[in-house]
Amino acid sequence: MRVGVRIARLSTSLFRYPHFPLVSSTSRRFRCNLSPSAASPEDCELNEESDEFLRWLRQKAGSEISSALSVGNSIYGRSLFASKNIKSGECILKVPYIAQITSENISGEIKLLLPRDIENVSRLAVVLLAEKKHGEYSGWATYVNSLPSVDEMHNAIFWSKDELEMVQESAIYQETINLQAHIKKEYSVLGPVLKQFPYVFGDVHLMDFMHAYALVTSRAWDTSKGVSLIPFADFLNHDGTCDAVLLSDVHNEISEVIADRDYAVGEQVMIRYGKFSNATLLLDFGFTLPYNKYDQVQLLLDIPSHDPLYGMKSEILKKHCWPRTTTNADKSNTTGNSFIVKEVKSANGKGKGIPQALRAFARVLSATSVEELQSLVTEATENDGRLARRPLKSNEREIQAHHILCSRLLHMIHGHDVALKELKFVDAFDCNNQQSLRTRMAKDLLNGELRVMKSAYAWLTNYCTSLSVPKEVSLHGKEFSYKLFFLFSFPDIYFILRVA
Repeated sequence: MRVGVRIARLSTSLFRYPHFPLVSSTSRRFRCNLSPSAASPEDCELNEESDEFLRWLRQKAGSEISSALSVGNSIYGRSLFASKNIKSGECILKVPYIAQITSENISGEIKLLLPRDIENVSRLAVVLLAEKKHGEYSGWATYVNSLPSVDEMHNAIFWSKDELEMVQESAIYQETINLQAHIKKEYSVLGPVLKQFPYVFGDVHLMDFMHAYALVTSRAWDTSKGVSLIPFADFLNHDGTCDAVLLSDVHNEISEVIADRDYAVGEQVMIRYGKFSNATLLLDFGFTLPYNKYDQVQLLLDIPSHDPLYGMKSEILKKHCWPRTTTNADKSNTTGNSFIVKEVKSANGKGKGIPQALRAFARVLSATSVEELQSLVTEATENDGRLARRPLKSNEREIQAHHILCSRLLHMIHGHDVALKELKFVDAFDCNNQQSLRTRMAKDLLNGELRVMKSAYAWLTNYCTSLSVPKEVSLHGKEFSYKLFFLFSFPDIYFILRVA
């Protein structure tokens, strides 16, 4: 069995609350950012089109899809509910490959004209455009008609300039701009091909292509068949704490879902799309979570151009696989030192969540002499070859290296704080208002990243304290508490750390 996850662009270049899939065109309510676990059987409103949809899909598949699930509407939009009592470990859904849409559905004549470097997401978007043009004559009409319209999608690429500026402090701001540029580039290449087949695609504009593209990124799964749209399965809402995932059985050519817990009749059934941060959820799926344990932050560091040791540091880092190349959403490469910081659960622990490579880079960055750099290179050569992975021999130098990270985090924390203060007076509790909903998403994103940064900052300051203050200080047999103040100066970095 192969585990299928929702495709996500940000997970490879940056760093999705329990999630609720996008509201379908038959349900006009905007989705609120609440926890799906709050849904009760009484909140369920079974969709009268459920039986019709399953009949169509059974006919398409030539087999039973599910006898345990029904399509319904909840306060989250279109959802799947238990139509009978479900036991943990029970197979609740099976969709054979023949009932899934992939890029293989493109006709041979059109496929030959598509450039080879067009990505699979764009190819599947082309299939959707063709099926939409066919209307009721399409063999996939029942499914295509259930997909959300542009107005019902909240992916960041559909946000206005003013809305996007709400998240300007987050890396998702630039990622969104990059993705919009990438989609435009794909369209510019595909456009001439689509125009050669007006009877297949009609008159396709950029927004039509962007809509189809977003439908794929928000609903498709990465399976053994590649990027696939799986009818019915994509009605399952996302819960980041859930253990149920989509599985692909290559031998039997089928995708299935196994329940991870018991469900009562009428209870909403959940699945985990993947371990996605709010940044990924917002960019690719159009929703966020009030609390997302997978939130993370991108931290960028570089050597100051006026550093006297700039050349030597650059050469040493290059030999040890730095700087790193980050792949953006538009598939362009950004050469820089990008690190992903995750939440540090304990300020007194081992600092899990702060990459060792980030701390190593800071040690190199803090070096002020040729001898220090040569010592780091020698140490790496005599051990496992990794540069500056061990604490510096001088506690003072080790503290100075980590002060660099503290300073960078403080700057980012301040930026997020200011952004959140500007949003705090916005009424974000009217879920029927698009602006309010997107404001809440921006708050979820910024609050999650702020939580991660503060956790990393707390650990770093504790680490510096442990190096500068004796572990046990006593006076006449009694514990003695006092405060120390450190002033550290580094090129363009001035930082005061207060230790209590």
